[in-house]
This record gives sequence, C-alpha cells and structure tokens, in this order.
Amino acid sequence: MKVQRDTPPGPKGRLGLQALAYRRDPLAFLTRLSRNYGDISHFRIGSQDFYLLNRPDYINDVLVTNYRKFGKGLKLQRAKYLIGEGLLTSEGEHHRRQRNLMQPVFHRQRLAANAQVIVDCAEKFATGWRDGETHDILTEMRCLAFAIIARTLFGSLVHEGDWDVSEELRSAVEGVTPHADQSKWLSNFLHKLPGAKPINFEEALARLDAVTYRLIKEGRQRITDEGDVLSALLQARDASGGMSDKQLRDELTTLIEAGHITAANTITWSWYLLASHPEVEAKLHQELDAVLENRVPSFQDVERLRYTHMVLLEVMRVYPPAWLLSRRVLDDFSIGGYKLPAGSLILMSPYVTQRDSRYFPEPDRFDPERWRPEVRQDRPPLSYFPFGVGSRRCIGEGMAILEGVLLLATFGRRWRLRLATKRLPKPLPLFTLKPSRLRMRLERRD
Repeated sequence: MKVQRDTPPGPKGRLGLQALAYRRDPLAFLTRLSRNYGDISHFRIGSQDFYLLNRPDYINDVLVTNYRKFGKGLKLQRAKYLIGEGLLTSEGEHHRRQRNLMQPVFHRQRLAANAQVIVDCAEKFATGWRDGETHDILTEMRCLAFAIIARTLFGSLVHEGDWDVSEELRSAVEGVTPHADQSKWLSNFLHKLPGAKPINFEEALARLDAVTYRLIKEGRQRITDEGDVLSALLQARDASGGMSDKQLRDELTTLIEAGHITAANTITWSWYLLASHPEVEAKLHQELDAVLENRVPSFQDVERLRYTHMVLLEVMRVYPPAWLLSRRVLDDFSIGGYKLPAGSLILMSPYVTQRDSRYFPEPDRFDPERWRPEVRQDRPPLSYFPFGVGSRRCIGEGMAILEGVLLLATFGRRWRLRLATKRLPKPLPLFTLKPSRLRMRLERRD
C-alpha cells in the first residue's frame, strides 16, 4: 500500500513574496519551481494551494484518466464573462453535447475548403507588402488571422466585397480583445482611469454581440450549406435538437477570439525564430521551392510540406499558445504519493514541460529536426501538449496546423522577414503566450 506523504516540496517564506514572484514573471517562476522541486511541487498565494505537475504520466492522470474529477481553472472561469459557455469554458454534460455537435465542423472535407480561404487571404494580404518595408509584424498577422477566421466562420455573410459587415465585425472584436486578459472588474476599473480608451468592456461586448447575433439571424435565413462554420453549426442536430442562438453566439465568439489570437501569435513567433536561425530558414525555403515550384500552396501540398510542418511544431514547443492549463480539484485526489485537497488548483504548463531537457535535449535550441518520426517516437506523448489532451483537447487543432503550414508556405515562398530592431520580443504570458512588439523588415526572395 502506497503511503500518503505530506505536502509536496516548494518555496517557503512569506506568502506575499511568492505571489509577487508569480505575478511578476509566471514563466520564470514556474520553470524555477519545476527545476528546483521536481515533478510535483507546491506553493500558496493567500489561502489558495497550487500544485505544479511536470511529469507526463501525472499530466495524463489529470487530463485523461481522471478528467471527470476536476473542474476548469479560475482563468477560464473568469473568461465566461466574455465568451460565455463555449467549448473553452463549459463543463460537464453541456460541454460533451456541444463538442459532439461541433465535431463535424472540423472534419477533413471542411478543412480542405478552409485551406483555399487561408491561401486566398494570405495572397491578397501579401500583395500589399513592398520590398524593404518595416512592419509591426504581430499587428499584421492579427489583421490577416482575423480575415481568415471571419471568412471561415461566416463565409459570404462577411464577403470581402461587403466591407461594412467585415469592418464592423473586426472593429467589434478589436474592442473586446484587450479585455480578454483582464477580469471584468479590472477592465471597467481601468476604463475609468485618466487617458483610458473611450470604449469600456460592456460597450465593446455589446457591439460584438450585436453583429454576431445579426450574422446568426442572416445565417438562419440561408437555404443551403455554404461550407462555412456557421452553416455547419446551424445544421448540427442531436436528440435534443440544434443549438440556440445563445449557444451559437458563445461558440462563435470562442472561435473568433481563440482562433485569430493564437494563430497570429504562433505565426509571429515563427517569423522571429526563422529570422534568428538562418540555417532553418534556408532549409524551409529549399522545401518550399521544391514542392511548390513557384505556385501557391494547396490543401494537397500540406502533407508534402514535411519540414514546414516540423518548423511549426517546434515553434509551438518553444512558444506554446496555451502556456498554462489549470484544473480545480473537486474532491481530495491522490497523485505521486501526495494527497491534493479539494479546492486546490493543479497547474500544468506546456511552456515548462516542453523545455525540460529530459525530453528535449538542449531545450532552448530551436531545432525542427526534433520532429523527425524516429526522434519523436522516443519521447513520452505528454512531453508535448500545446493543444491540451483528452476530452478537452483543442477541437481546432487540425485547423491550427493547416493554417500555420499554409501561411508559412504562402509567405515563405516569396518573402524573408528580417529583424528590424535590437530589442528582441519577450513572451507575455497573458491568456495566450503573446510576443511583445516586434518590428521586421520585408525582403523579397524573387
């Protein structure tokens, strides 16, 4: 019989100092915690107990084997004020029903249609670039990612020629997005400070809801499935029927926010890492030239762009979009010989685990060769989990990989991006792992 031990090891001393260290730099704090105290460690902030897990089988125990014994963490609970009961925040039977209804949206045949949208948007976007220009690349990629998500979600309802609707939706999303990393109370408090932006959270969310509900109404009036996500969601049925307008709103808002922000962050990190590693960039360009032969990529090319895929996987190892997963312990739970009390929070960080030298030698080195089949098969599966795992694995994983590969290919076949500043980007651990301001200079390859 396994003996239950006391609280796992962790930093001692004044609780306020731990809270300050975590809030000042959570990435460094969690990395240091794991390196100093092992695969399960403990710290407290106020009266709240936190347990960090950094071992693949422990992570599997929580996210897969015993997932019903845990609730979502505080950050996602707070996100409900923005995205409601979408897949990212909902729990229990409601989450299971919604996931089953939404699963067909991400089938391969629909991804093929989305591939054309991704390439079309990227090609149109790139025509506005000029050799030698310097851009804030995160802003550029956010504009592109939003155009892609708007067209894949709503199709002809926000057709590129209908600028009133597309611009209205984009403006509403831009008004809400800064609030995604703040609590509702903090958003409204900051709005009252001198020099605050003129639109507070309630006003921004009301604008987003207005345009989203209008698009849902117009979507219900369409006769046929036009291949976009809204069409598929409107047709989704189970024994209880279809989705209500509120359910559609929550899922669409979740997809808009999570979809365009994570895509923009990942592709921005990609340009930074490629510019910093010319040998990887040269190998990427070599594959693009050989596979594409000076034409735009297609859905059929994605499986042939193996090195491009490896580059993307390595980018998400170094800078995972979801840098932290948390779960609330519903009843006392035993793991690693320790008993974790109900009400405590379990933390699992892809950022920390994916930089562990036991699984990734020289973890700070950017090396796509780690993703060759013969290399990756020797690692435990949950040493890498940028999309989560189990019943709550990101439903849009296939779309995210497709978009990342196609954007690298579409831009990479014609452009090099060069760092235009000595100030390197820092990872900002907000709701996602956002890069700080990054200016890059465009160089045409042809």
